[in-house]
Formats: sequence, C-alpha cells, structure tokens
Amino acid sequence: MVEQSSEVPISGPEEPAVSLSDTGPARVETENKLAAALAELVGTEHVPAESHFFTDLGANSLVMAQFCARLRKIPDLPSPSIRDIYRHPTIRSLTAALAPAAPALADAADTAPAPEAAPPPPVARASRLSHVLCGTAQLLAFLVYSLVSGFVTAAGYEWIAAAAGLFEIYLRSLLFGGAGLIALCAFPVVVKWLLVGRWKPGEFPVWGPAYLRFWLVKVLLHANPMVFLVGTPLYVLYLRALGARIGKGVTILSRSVPVCTDLVTIGAGTVIRKDSFFLGYRAHAGRIQTGRVTLGRDVFIGEKTVLDIDTSMGDGAQLGHTSSLHRGQAVPDGRHWHGSPAEPTHIDYLRIAPAKVGTGRRAWFGLVTMLQMIFLYVPLAIGGVYMFFTEVPAVGKRLDPETAALSPSQLITDALAVSLALFCGFVVLALVALYAVPRLIGLVVKPDRTYPLYGFRYAAHRATARLTNIKFFAWLLGDSSYIVHYLRGVGYDLSRIEQTGSNFGTEMAHETPLLVSVGTGTMVADGLSVVNADYSSTSFRLSRVTIGPRNFLGNNIAYPAGGRTGDNCLLATKVMIPLDGEVREGVGLLGSPSFEIPRSVDRDSRFDHLRSGETLRTRLAAKNRYNLRSMALMLFARWLHTFGLTLLALASIDLYGVIGDVVIAVYLALTLALSTAYYILLERCLLRFRRLSPDLCSIYDRRFWQIERLWKVPSHWLNIFNGTPFKALVWRLMGVRIGSRVFDDGCYVTDRTLAVIGDECTLNAGTKIQCHSQEDGTFKSDGITLGAGCTLGVAAHVHYGVTMGDGSVLAPDSFLMKGEEVPPNAQWGGNPAVDRPEAGGPPGAPDRAVRATSATAAATS
Repeated sequence: MVEQSSEVPISGPEEPAVSLSDTGPARVETENKLAAALAELVGTEHVPAESHFFTDLGANSLVMAQFCARLRKIPDLPSPSIRDIYRHPTIRSLTAALAPAAPALADAADTAPAPEAAPPPPVARASRLSHVLCGTAQLLAFLVYSLVSGFVTAAGYEWIAAAAGLFEIYLRSLLFGGAGLIALCAFPVVVKWLLVGRWKPGEFPVWGPAYLRFWLVKVLLHANPMVFLVGTPLYVLYLRALGARIGKGVTILSRSVPVCTDLVTIGAGTVIRKDSFFLGYRAHAGRIQTGRVTLGRDVFIGEKTVLDIDTSMGDGAQLGHTSSLHRGQAVPDGRHWHGSPAEPTHIDYLRIAPAKVGTGRRAWFGLVTMLQMIFLYVPLAIGGVYMFFTEVPAVGKRLDPETAALSPSQLITDALAVSLALFCGFVVLALVALYAVPRLIGLVVKPDRTYPLYGFRYAAHRATARLTNIKFFAWLLGDSSYIVHYLRGVGYDLSRIEQTGSNFGTEMAHETPLLVSVGTGTMVADGLSVVNADYSSTSFRLSRVTIGPRNFLGNNIAYPAGGRTGDNCLLATKVMIPLDGEVREGVGLLGSPSFEIPRSVDRDSRFDHLRSGETLRTRLAAKNRYNLRSMALMLFARWLHTFGLTLLALASIDLYGVIGDVVIAVYLALTLALSTAYYILLERCLLRFRRLSPDLCSIYDRRFWQIERLWKVPSHWLNIFNGTPFKALVWRLMGVRIGSRVFDDGCYVTDRTLAVIGDECTLNAGTKIQCHSQEDGTFKSDGITLGAGCTLGVAAHVHYGVTMGDGSVLAPDSFLMKGEEVPPNAQWGGNPAVDRPEAGGPPGAPDRAVRATSATAAATS
C-alpha cells in the first residue's frame, strides 16, 4: 500500500473529518504539535511544515495510519481521516484544511453543539450453559443426520446390488438417486416452514433456542444440491419455495444463499452477479439481526457486493462492482451508485444489450437441466460408485460375505493401491479436461458477441467457468513460478510474462481463461476475480480483460472488462477498478470508490536491489527449488489424507457386517474429526509448534518461503464449523489466541498465531483477518488484535497491525487499513474505513440516503 501525492486529486467530500479554530497562534501551536507527533514516528528531530509526508519524509501508509491513531488519543488535537492525509500531505496544508471556512461556524458550534452519536448497543452476553447446550445440540444434529444418511445409503446400495444386469442397475440407480435428490432439495424447505414459518424483521441472541433453529435452516440450505443450480431458473424457483418474493426473468449468479428468504424481494428483470451477499440477516454484537432486502424491477447488482439488512434499490437502479449498501441506505429509481458505503455515480454498469428470452426458453432450460441431473449425472454417480464397490477387488472382496477376514497388511496394501489410483487419476483427468475443454468451448462461444441466456452456449460457458475455476491446481502451484505455466496452459495470455517467483497467488477466478491477458512484471495477490463476462437478465457477452505490465494487485479485487488502468499501477486490497476517465498509469489506486495514490515510496523500495540482475537470477532459482519442495510436500500431505480416509473406509466395510448401517454414520463423523486433527497437526508441525513473529523481508528471503509453505495447508474444511462453538475451538488449536463464546459465521484468519480475538466477538460471513501484506517484492506481517465484544460486518477485511478496542464495530464490506487503531465502542466503516458513528446503526440513522419510493410496491410486478 502506498500513499497519495499532493498533485493527485481525490474524489469525495471536501469537508475534513474534524475542524479546528483558524486563529493564528492556535494554528501555529497545532502545526507544532502535529509535527512533533509525526517526528517521533518517522525518526527525525524536526518535521518542517512544508515537507511532503511521502516524498520528503519517506513515510508510508502504515506510518500515517499510526500518526492518525496517535492524534486521536490527544484531546486538544484534530484527528484527521486517512483521506485527509492523502489530500493534504504536509503539516501546513493539513492544519489549514482542518480549519473552518469562517469564524461564524465556531460561534454556531458554541450555541448549538452537534448531537453526540448514539453508543453501540451492548453485546448480548450468552451464558456458558447456553453456549455449551447449543454446541451439544448442533453436534447431535450432525450425528443424527449422519445416522439417517447411513441407513438410507445402505438400503439403497443393497437394493441396487439386487439388480440383474447393467440396465437394471441403471434403472435402480435412477430411481434411488432421483428420489434422493428430490428429498435432499425438499427437506430444507420443509424444515424451514416447520421450524420458522415466515422470517420477520427482528433480532435474537446467538446460542439460544431461536438461533439453533436459524442455524439448522442455514446449514441445510448451504448443504443442499440446489446450490449447484445457481444461474438457472430452477434456483429462482427454489428460493420462491423458501418464501422469497421474486419476479419474472430474474437471474441470480451468486452462490451466497440468502437464509431469511421471506425478507428478500427481487423485482422482475433483475440480475445479481456472483460473489454478492444478500443474506437477509447479519450478526451484530452477539445477536442475529434480520431485515429486509428489497430490489425493484430491472436492478443490476455487481460482483463482490454486499447488501446489508434494511436496504433497498428502486426500479432500474444499479450497484457497481466492489460496493455495498449499509443498513438504512436506499438507491432511488433509475440511479447508479457505487462504493462502500455506496454513493451516486454516473457510470453505467449494465454494458450489454438485452436479448429475447421468454418464459418458454427459461422453462425449457430448467427442464433440460433437471432431466440431465436425474437421468444422467445422478445415475452415473450412484451406479459408478456401485460398480466401483463391486469391480474393484480391494472393495468387492470385503463386501462379499464369504470372504474371510483380511489381515492388516492386506488392508494397508489395498488402501495404498486404491488411494493412489484415485488421487493420480483425478490429477491426470483434471489436467486433460482443463487444457482441452476451454479451447473446445471457445470454438462455440466467441468474444464480443451477445448471446441469449439459457441456451447451449450459455450452458457451455457456465460449464467452462465451473471446470476452470477448480481450486486444486491454483492452490498447489500458486505463489511460485510454476503457476505461470499452469495458467498459460488453461488459456491465459502470459506470453510476455516476467518471472518473479510470486506472479500469482493461490486463489483466483475468471469467467473464461481464454480472454485474460496479464503484462510482464505484474504480480497478483490472492482473491483476484477477472470479470470478463457481462450479464443482463437475458443475455451475456465475453470480453477480453487486459491487466497492464508492472502492476501489483492486492487481495480481493474484481477486475472488470474495460477497467481503466494501464502500466505500472498499484491496485490496493479491495480497490474498486475505475471504468471511466483516463487510463491510470504510474499511480496507485485505493478505496471504493477508488482514488489515486503514489505508486511507491522510498521506504517500500528497500529490497529493490534483489529484483534485478544476477542477484535476482540466483534468488529466484533458490525460491523455485524451495517452492518445488513445498509443492511436493503438500501433494504428499493431500495424498496421505486420501490414503487415511481410504484406509478408514476399507476398515469400515469390514465392520459393515458386524455393526450394520451405523458404520456409515461413524465413518462420516470420524472423517470430519480426523481430517480436522490432521490438518491442524500438519500446520503446527510446519511451525514447529512455535508462533510467528512480525516480519519485514523480501519475497526472495527464505523466511517468506516458509510462510508461503504454511499458506498451502488446506483450510476449506473450516467452513463446516461456521456458526458453531467448535469453530473457535479449532482456531485455538491452530494457534489463534481467541477468547470465550466468540461467534464466527464464516471468518478466515491468515497467519493464525499473529491474531488475537477477544471474548464474545462477532465475526460475520465473508470476513477476513489478514495479518500480512505483500507489496511488490516486499513481505510485511504484524499482529491483529480485536478487543472483547468487537463486531466485523459481512465481508469486512482487516489488515495487519490493526487494533480494535473493546465493543468496536466495523461495518459490512469495509477495509480497515494496516496500522489503524479503532477506539473502544467506536463504529467504523467504509473502504478505507473511517469513523462513522452511524455504521451499524438502526434503519433511519442520520446521514443516510433518501429511500427509494417505489421499490417495494413494484418489486415483483
């Protein structure tokens, strides 16, 4: 992250965050105090009033965040926001900017003081008993579900096994699989209506009886197979069955399933892009709060967006990519908003003409999709498993009642053979499919052509997107030179790439790999989503996305087609890529909406001598060798996990005739417990059971390579524990210093041993606590401390070196920059986050936008 120069304009309100008196002596005194505070941080005896913070003093964003935090602790000094620092990068200009325009303002302040912001609601403190009882009930629910699954699976297998001939095996697999699919889809709907009925706006404490019902519905919705039908009309019908009011012609591409569906209203012709949150609930200060999300007709919701509860958008409104509506915000009819929190803009994010798609085409596509699942995919899956059980000797002989008990050596030998065949077969077949399928589909779906939804080309495109976004190979090869060869193989245009050893991270996504170009010398951190497809509610179009040379892209960025960035740009974490104006070159971009900052400062160039010449070649070769060993180690660790589960499965088959159907339930429970223990132990062993320390080093330093290896330890299994007391227990075992009764609904913590989370914190879905940053060739890490009772809103991102005081709140989709210190009970929000007293407040809080008038009335017409 780098800083704003005085020559670069910043969008946004011109009023500073805090003002002070414009009288001469007071102003000089303030300048002296500000200079003294900054001098301590930059390590100099004196800071001239006209010295530029970044170009003259060599400060960076971390230093200036610490400067702002220090000023907030001094009552008689102004406390500027980070935007004020970027806009006015000298002591004199900053002091002058914080002065009011006229003395009359000060007089008015004496006679009519501004009302104080309402304090945040107290954290709902759950008793230890309710916490334990809720966790016990959740564990019992999992065991009962596993037991029922075991009985059903065993009965189905025995019925299929009684078939005579291949056709009868297919027929019975069809009937059993089809009935099972319908049951799995219908069960969450039935449970929702029986346990909850209709969701209503309100709140209830976590860990109580109401929360237990809420959690059961949520986990069943997330586990049901209809999630795989996102982007089809069937998914819309399913949400309607759950109580959502959705109009005709709605297209939903986000896999984030709304839980409180009765509170979600989506008007006809609306399109919701992927990675969008519109849950109908949020966790706040130890409570679950439910509220309405209302979208009018023909609304557009961009990628990586968050719609908080009690938000609305009028007919024809748009919310751009990387944006959010905070509680109480409403977009009027026909208006375009973007940013976090959103604000008006003139940009048109719906950049594709509609196509003619009627009800008949949608119905036909949905019917064909369902028939494919029932008559093709499900029977092949179930019949394939049955054939595997009967034809593979290592499994079939154990199912044969006439086979004598096999020795442990035979069990291990069979497990080795089966696990190697499964693991290697997956790797080889997946690579063949990844290299062949996109190119075949590319012959049918051409770029820059508009196609109607719900046809052959749409289905082919969606299949390509699902296939080429599998995470295994990016996880294995990311953060190394070898990811370049993989991405080039699946279709990326990297013909002019310059190897850095860390060109791409381990997490990235795209609509199609064939239309992605990345320039030489560019480095990309985790979480990049290349938005090279445009959608309306009736059409789609593929377009090439080009990321220029010598760029650095931070974490969690959506880069759309038509992004106005060129050569030598730094794109900060969670930045909104601009779609208007001149092409930005040689600058950095920060925030949502984004503003320009300098590309680099002197403090961030201390390792540049390692990035060229013979030194680079030597260090890069050493990094490649180390990364290759890391990849081999992780590949072996994944196979060893597969071998362990295979060994357990074969042993369970031996016990099937002894303890019956319950062995399947026991196997499912043991799989979860042993997998969790295995990956925790693996991570702790890599750390040698020590804790990480704050660090600053080059990416060509061995210390960084060790951290990269640690990042490769699989962690996708953590989502199983979301919303349960067991998630905090797992974090504690992984090294997080975490307090009691923490509610975690889907947070992810990197560099676990650097994080401290206080008692009774509330962590929402999609939040991330990131204790490190890679900026070009420099790696930095530091601790993060969340005080007791803190709340992180949905999709909030906390950077390294941050401290949040007890009871403080970070609003949804906010980015809390490195080095910030949030005071106790403060409410911060935005990207980058600043003090916002209304953040997280009730609907109708001050400083909110005017509500859309016709959104609710006309939403579903």
